[in-house]
Amino acid sequence: MPGLTAQQLEQFDREGYLVVEDVLDPKADIQPVLDEYNSVLDGIVDGLIAEGLLRDRYEHLPFPERLTQVSMESGRNFPAHFDISLPQKGVKYDSPMHHGPAVFHLLTNPKLLDVVESLVGPEIYSNPVQHIRTKLPKKAIGESFRNHGLLEKIDWHQDNGVILAEADESEILTVWLALLDATLENGCMQVIPKSHQQGIADHCPSDSSGLHIPGKVLPLERATPLPMRAGSILLMTQRTVHSSLDNVTEDSVRISLDLRYQRTGVPTGRPSFPGFVARSRSRPEQALADPTVWKKLWLDTRETLARAEDPLYNRWDGSAPACA
Repeated sequence: MPGLTAQQLEQFDREGYLVVEDVLDPKADIQPVLDEYNSVLDGIVDGLIAEGLLRDRYEHLPFPERLTQVSMESGRNFPAHFDISLPQKGVKYDSPMHHGPAVFHLLTNPKLLDVVESLVGPEIYSNPVQHIRTKLPKKAIGESFRNHGLLEKIDWHQDNGVILAEADESEILTVWLALLDATLENGCMQVIPKSHQQGIADHCPSDSSGLHIPGKVLPLERATPLPMRAGSILLMTQRTVHSSLDNVTEDSVRISLDLRYQRTGVPTGRPSFPGFVARSRSRPEQALADPTVWKKLWLDTRETLARAEDPLYNRWDGSAPACA
């Protein structure tokens, strides 16, 4: 698809965000990813049946409904098994993660990169701070996973606030991609327009909310929810304040990807994780095209982190006045 129009670019600069509908095709572009995640779930199901925690494979169900049923019956959740990243502490040699070819091809989808190029330029680097979020109905979330950021709502924050200060000037673009319809009921995103104009706010660490900006210092009356169709994307600057709503449904799953892109050659804010060149107009041969190479980058990173002390991932220690 073509890049952004002048009007869209102006809105992004003014408001700090932009919704672009129907960038990807739910069948041609997104279904292969859901099928790949269903294959990951196959392995999880095999283990649960062997443990006697599951009586059926539920293969007749589509992936979202199958994941919900498996989670409810087994009493377990598996966010890390689908995630395209690693935890920020306690990485082990076998810490679960997923870096399959369908996900890689989505990250490098030309239609997606055409939009990204409008804001980042022709030399595009895939920033490694990326996640899949499978926001389940609350009945399918076990007690030990309450407030887990990959399963439930995310509190107010800026993406620049959850990485290192080295990337403050890197102009990292957030691309939030709806793999399934994101509604007001199942937990769509919400933003505070023009909040990117205020610089980086103090973020407070919390066991229950993760890194977040306390609501008491935010103009929450300006919060704008953004329901989106599957295949649509939300673009945000690295300083746009945003969060998600709760999934208050009984049976709907909100599945989304947080992707980030930037100009090649500038800091990512998470140097311990591997990024890659997604597109290069000047030197096309530098762009990574092999998903097995991408997977190996992460496997090598996991091994390195498993035998080392946890690196520093952000700048906050809870001493900011806003955290009092």
